[in-house]
Amino acid sequence: MKKAVYPGTFDPLTIGHLDIIKRASRIVDTLHIVVADNYKKVATFSTEERIEMINLVTKDLDNVVVSSTDNLVVRYAKDNDIELMIRGLRNIQDYENEYALYQFNRNINRSIETLILFPSSKNHFVSSSAIKELIVHHADISPYVPKEIIKMVQNKLRPTK
Repeated sequence: MKKAVYPGTFDPLTIGHLDIIKRASRIVDTLHIVVADNYKKVATFSTEERIEMINLVTKDLDNVVVSSTDNLVVRYAKDNDIELMIRGLRNIQDYENEYALYQFNRNINRSIETLILFPSSKNHFVSSSAIKELIVHHADISPYVPKEIIKMVQNKLRPTK
Protein backbone atom coordinates (compact mmCIF):
# COMPACT_ATOMS: atom_id res chain seq x y z
CA MET A 1 0.00 0.00 0.00
CA LYS A 2 1.46 3.36 -1.06
CA LYS A 3 1.22 6.13 1.55
CA ALA A 4 2.25 9.76 1.30
CA VAL A 5 2.43 12.74 3.61
CA TYR A 6 1.43 16.26 2.56
CA PRO A 7 2.61 18.63 5.29
CA GLY A 8 1.91 22.31 5.66
CA THR A 9 0.88 25.03 8.04
CA PHE A 10 -2.50 25.43 6.27
CA ASP A 11 -3.06 28.72 8.09
CA PRO A 12 -5.66 28.92 6.56
CA LEU A 13 -6.25 26.18 4.01
CA THR A 14 -6.61 27.54 0.46
CA ILE A 15 -8.03 26.18 -2.78
CA GLY A 16 -4.42 25.74 -3.87
CA HIS A 17 -3.85 23.37 -0.95
CA LEU A 18 -7.10 21.57 -1.71
CA ASP A 19 -6.09 21.18 -5.36
CA ILE A 20 -2.86 19.49 -4.29
CA ILE A 21 -4.72 17.32 -1.75
CA LYS A 22 -7.24 16.07 -4.31
CA ARG A 23 -4.59 15.33 -6.91
CA ALA A 24 -2.26 13.63 -4.43
CA SER A 25 -5.10 11.50 -3.06
CA ARG A 26 -5.54 10.01 -6.54
CA ILE A 27 -1.87 8.99 -6.69
CA VAL A 28 -1.59 7.12 -3.38
CA ASP A 29 -3.66 4.68 -1.36
CA THR A 30 -3.48 6.80 1.82
CA LEU A 31 -2.64 10.49 2.07
CA HIS A 32 -1.65 11.88 5.46
CA ILE A 33 -2.28 15.62 5.61
CA VAL A 34 -0.13 16.85 8.45
CA VAL A 35 -0.51 20.23 10.10
CA ALA A 36 3.06 21.16 10.95
CA ASP A 37 3.95 24.50 12.44
CA ASN A 38 6.74 26.58 10.96
CA TYR A 39 8.87 28.16 13.68
CA LYS A 40 9.26 31.25 11.44
CA LYS A 41 5.50 31.88 11.42
CA VAL A 42 3.04 32.72 14.16
CA ALA A 43 -0.11 30.73 13.42
CA THR A 44 -3.42 32.58 13.27
CA PHE A 45 -5.48 29.41 13.67
CA SER A 46 -4.88 26.80 16.34
CA THR A 47 -3.76 23.35 15.28
CA GLU A 48 -7.23 22.04 16.15
CA GLU A 49 -8.92 24.72 14.00
CA ARG A 50 -6.69 23.91 11.04
CA ILE A 51 -7.40 20.19 11.40
CA GLU A 52 -11.13 20.97 11.57
CA MET A 53 -10.93 23.04 8.36
CA ILE A 54 -9.08 20.28 6.53
CA ASN A 55 -11.53 17.64 7.75
CA LEU A 56 -14.47 19.76 6.53
CA VAL A 57 -13.14 20.09 3.00
CA THR A 58 -11.80 16.53 2.65
CA LYS A 59 -14.74 14.61 4.15
CA ASP A 60 -15.49 13.09 0.73
CA LEU A 61 -11.94 11.76 0.30
CA ASP A 62 -11.94 8.31 1.88
CA ASN A 63 -8.18 7.83 1.75
CA VAL A 64 -7.21 11.01 3.64
CA VAL A 65 -5.92 11.03 7.23
CA VAL A 66 -5.59 14.43 8.92
CA SER A 67 -3.22 14.85 11.84
CA SER A 68 -0.54 17.13 13.24
CA THR A 69 3.02 16.94 14.45
CA ASP A 70 5.33 19.10 16.47
CA ASN A 71 8.28 17.05 15.22
CA LEU A 72 10.07 17.01 11.89
CA VAL A 73 7.80 15.74 9.12
CA VAL A 74 10.42 13.20 8.02
CA ARG A 75 10.21 11.70 11.51
CA TYR A 76 6.41 11.63 11.27
CA ALA A 77 6.82 9.85 7.94
CA LYS A 78 9.20 7.27 9.40
CA ASP A 79 6.94 6.66 12.41
CA ASN A 80 4.02 6.03 10.04
CA ASP A 81 5.91 3.94 7.44
CA ILE A 82 5.58 6.66 4.79
CA GLU A 83 8.23 6.97 2.11
CA LEU A 84 6.68 9.67 -0.09
CA MET A 85 6.35 13.35 0.73
CA ILE A 86 4.11 15.60 -1.38
CA ARG A 87 5.10 19.24 -1.74
CA GLY A 88 3.51 22.08 -3.70
CA LEU A 89 5.64 24.45 -5.72
CA ARG A 90 4.23 27.82 -6.85
CA ASN A 91 7.22 29.96 -7.78
CA ILE A 92 11.01 30.34 -7.77
CA GLN A 93 11.06 31.34 -4.08
CA ASP A 94 9.21 28.12 -3.23
CA TYR A 95 11.72 26.21 -5.37
CA GLU A 96 14.70 27.49 -3.41
CA ASN A 97 13.05 26.67 -0.07
CA GLU A 98 11.82 23.26 -1.22
CA TYR A 99 15.19 22.29 -2.67
CA ALA A 100 16.96 23.05 0.61
CA LEU A 101 14.25 21.24 2.58
CA TYR A 102 14.56 18.22 0.27
CA GLN A 103 18.31 18.02 0.96
CA PHE A 104 17.81 18.21 4.74
CA ASN A 105 15.04 15.60 4.62
CA ARG A 106 17.19 13.20 2.58
CA ASN A 107 20.06 13.61 5.03
CA ILE A 108 17.74 12.75 7.93
CA ASN A 109 15.85 9.91 6.22
CA ARG A 110 17.29 8.52 2.99
CA SER A 111 14.18 6.41 2.34
CA ILE A 112 11.91 9.45 1.93
CA GLU A 113 11.20 10.59 -1.62
CA THR A 114 9.71 13.97 -2.46
CA LEU A 115 7.11 14.45 -5.16
CA ILE A 116 6.52 18.02 -6.30
CA LEU A 117 3.06 18.96 -7.56
CA PHE A 118 2.56 22.25 -9.32
CA PRO A 119 -0.68 24.13 -8.71
CA SER A 120 -3.11 24.71 -11.52
CA SER A 121 -2.57 28.01 -13.31
CA LYS A 122 -5.52 29.61 -11.51
CA ASN A 123 -3.97 28.79 -8.09
CA HIS A 124 -0.27 29.48 -8.55
CA PHE A 125 -0.41 32.87 -6.80
CA VAL A 126 -2.74 31.92 -3.92
CA SER A 127 -1.15 31.99 -0.48
CA SER A 128 -2.44 31.89 3.08
CA SER A 129 -0.80 35.23 3.86
CA ALA A 130 -2.54 36.88 0.88
CA ILE A 131 -5.88 35.46 2.10
CA LYS A 132 -5.30 37.05 5.51
CA GLU A 133 -4.61 40.44 3.94
CA LEU A 134 -7.71 40.24 1.75
CA ILE A 135 -9.89 39.51 4.77
CA VAL A 136 -8.49 42.39 6.81
CA HIS A 137 -9.43 44.70 3.92
CA HIS A 138 -12.91 43.15 3.54
CA ALA A 139 -12.21 41.73 0.08
CA ASP A 140 -13.95 38.67 -1.35
CA ILE A 141 -11.98 35.50 -0.60
CA SER A 142 -14.43 33.04 -2.18
CA PRO A 143 -12.23 32.44 -5.25
CA TYR A 144 -9.33 31.40 -3.00
CA VAL A 145 -10.76 29.54 -0.01
CA PRO A 146 -12.94 26.40 -0.03
CA LYS A 147 -16.58 27.43 0.49
CA GLU A 148 -16.95 25.16 3.54
CA ILE A 149 -14.53 27.25 5.59
CA ILE A 150 -15.02 30.82 4.33
CA LYS A 151 -17.10 31.94 7.33
CA MET A 152 -14.72 30.30 9.78
CA VAL A 153 -11.75 32.10 8.20
CA GLN A 154 -13.56 35.44 7.99
CA ASN A 155 -14.77 35.26 11.59
CA LYS A 156 -11.26 34.58 12.88
CA LEU A 157 -9.48 37.22 10.81
CA ARG A 158 -11.90 40.05 10.16
CA PRO A 159 -11.29 42.91 12.57
CA THR A 160 -14.27 44.06 14.58
CA LYS A 161 -15.24 47.70 14.32
